[in-house]
Amino acid sequence: MDYLRRLQERGPGPSQFVSAAPVAGGRTLHLATGYGSTAPPEPKAQGPGEVLQQLREVVYWVRMPGLGHVVVLHQADPVSTSCPARRRNGGRSACPTFRQRLSRMRTLLKVLNPLLFLILFGLYPSMTIGPKEGWQVYSSAQDADGRCICTVVAPEQNLCSRDAKSRQLRQLMEKVQNMSQSIEVLNLRTQRDFQYVIKMENQMKGLRTKFRQIEDDRKTLMTRNFQELKEKMDELQPLIPVLEQYKTDAKIISQFKEEIRNLSAVLTGIQEEIGAYDYEELHQRVISLEGRLRNCMSKLTCGKLMKITGPVTIKTSGSRFGAWMTDPMATQRNNSVWYMDSFTNNQIVREYKSMADFVSGVESRTYNLPFKWAGTNHVVYNGSLYYNKYQSNIIVKYSFETGRVLAQRALEYAGFHNAYPYTWGGFSDIDLMADELGMWAVYATNQNAGNIVISQLDPQTLEVLKTWKTEYSKRNAGESFMICGTLYITNSHLTGAKVYYSYSTKTSTYEYTDIPFHNQYFHISMLDYNARERALYGWNNGHQVLFNVTLFHVIKTEDDS
Repeated sequence: MDYLRRLQERGPGPSQFVSAAPVAGGRTLHLATGYGSTAPPEPKAQGPGEVLQQLREVVYWVRMPGLGHVVVLHQADPVSTSCPARRRNGGRSACPTFRQRLSRMRTLLKVLNPLLFLILFGLYPSMTIGPKEGWQVYSSAQDADGRCICTVVAPEQNLCSRDAKSRQLRQLMEKVQNMSQSIEVLNLRTQRDFQYVIKMENQMKGLRTKFRQIEDDRKTLMTRNFQELKEKMDELQPLIPVLEQYKTDAKIISQFKEEIRNLSAVLTGIQEEIGAYDYEELHQRVISLEGRLRNCMSKLTCGKLMKITGPVTIKTSGSRFGAWMTDPMATQRNNSVWYMDSFTNNQIVREYKSMADFVSGVESRTYNLPFKWAGTNHVVYNGSLYYNKYQSNIIVKYSFETGRVLAQRALEYAGFHNAYPYTWGGFSDIDLMADELGMWAVYATNQNAGNIVISQLDPQTLEVLKTWKTEYSKRNAGESFMICGTLYITNSHLTGAKVYYSYSTKTSTYEYTDIPFHNQYFHISMLDYNARERALYGWNNGHQVLFNVTLFHVIKTEDDS
């Protein structure tokens, strides 16, 4: 209405409602209507008008039949007359109505609602935490045969993301809360406008009643008063559909508020259910069970190798040949990793404080050994490194704590410098290893026709305590490792390798076995058993890997002690 008043002030002469006048191009022209004019009313225009001049893109001088003067016409969109202001790009409205705003909001929420639930149920496929999303903890126990059963299953590392999901849930709830607040503000504004329109409706009903009374008794009123009253009635007429739309929109907003309320209740329920699984509490339970598990494992006596699974690739680094290890005698808090790249012409040992530091490459210390090493079959045992001195059959004991050589001793008759290596070569003549029973050296001698010899060593003095001679050729062995005093030998370092032969130092007997394992990167140059971790450490073609081992145990219970 303000627009119409401004247009009236610009255009000459009185104006009033007329029918749409067709012009060239099929467009329609509407008379720019003004209200509150003091000029006497003129007869209503009849029929199409004649365009005399186009003043602007949408403003014309037009001669209308039945009028005694030229009038100003403004081109309008016939679809809606509630917003006269128009953009110049195609005649679209520049002031969207409340109905249009609600229509856009309904369209937006129709898109958002399935998206919100898709996000919700994508993040939370079920209302309970599945096996892969939480810790599974089981107590240790003994079965009917007295065997000790201890199981702790931790979640997969890449699925331990409860905290991330909680953050996403909080963000989603904040978005819903913001939407709810916006709806509330819109609702208050709508209620205010709605009250105004109701008031207008009452006025309009009164005017309609009065108008009917006047129309029934036209003779008692002057023509001018009748015309003014009719104009006011025509002014209020477009508010009727607007009022009906306000009523509909108020119902829609109420529905939106109810949907937001339901969605918030669902999110709150999910948050409460997640909160019921206290991560810290579960973590403490796992730590407790881990201690009980280690106590249970301490009751296990030595077992027989049954299966090898894996490998798990820890890191890819270094050359094709090398060694990496942890100390089986270290305390539970000491998880240092030692790394020795290549099989010769090197004397640098790198230490990492933890497996995580090793993976990320964060070194804690570097040691420069006094002698170069030969091969890849070194061992860290009780804080010291044991290795074969280059171009000799001498074993060196080096202390990481003091940085000094504590002992060195020649292994009598042992071949060296590729005299009796494993199948892959690499000066792997002397293999030092440790298991539950102590330290061992595996090598070959001329006196034993190049077949494998096993010697148990004193870790302090490197003195040979006892020796066993086998009939398995050292050159035909891929790698070997000791578990509980039994030497297990692989038949190759290449793909298709398996544990083919075992020799028990307890019974001085051997047997042929068939225990396959996966040579993932096709070339194994180091394979050693760690009694603390009960795992095989391997160097597989420049990849540091771990194999799990399954042992057949004889359980020692409290009744047996």
